[in-house]
Amino acid sequence: MHKKLIIFLSLLFMPFLLKAQLKAFKDSIIQISGITMTADSLRAIPAVSIIVKGQNRGTISNSQGVFSIVAFKGDTLSFTAVGFRKKEYRIPANLPGNSYSVIQLLTEDTIYLSETIIKPYPSKREFEKAFVSMDIPNDMYEIARKNNDQAKIRAMARSIPIDAGGAYGVFMQKQQQSLYYAGQTPPQNIFNPIAWAQFIEAWKRGDFKRKD
Repeated sequence: MHKKLIIFLSLLFMPFLLKAQLKAFKDSIIQISGITMTADSLRAIPAVSIIVKGQNRGTISNSQGVFSIVAFKGDTLSFTAVGFRKKEYRIPANLPGNSYSVIQLLTEDTIYLSETIIKPYPSKREFEKAFVSMDIPNDMYEIARKNNDQAKIRAMARSIPIDAGGAYGVFMQKQQQSLYYAGQTPPQNIFNPIAWAQFIEAWKRGDFKRKD
């Protein structure tokens, strides 16, 4: 009887507890809107990255430096931009309401590079030798062409194990075939001319040769 009374009271007060938790969750969410500006001249800074620290989500200020992001009260916002020092802003946990406006000032950061000394080649012959033996990196088109080479893809397919997505696709394909041929005998590839053509092509390529 005592156990039934506890269960009854729990069910009776559960909606009130859930309502209180939902209200607390809504109160903890806040939308931070503002503008990023330089500390010396109050000039708008565009393309500033605003990241919620520790959560891997954020936004970027527009061309006028205006930004808006949703976070929780007590979170820390990290402001980073090229040419400016990193700045962090901790949202107060006791802010009233669910919206707040800020003006974030950033200080310009000057980076001094090490000295670079440019020297000419001793002779034209040395320059020609260095120019001919120079290793020129591949452009994007050449990299894409090499990555889509069929022989390279086949070699990688034989050595790289199947991932979770591929295993799921194979499983679903087998399930679909079993349902498609339910109640009847599935066709045999021994009478399939396309399968024979693929087999002959694989034989010519040497796919069945021993790798050792």
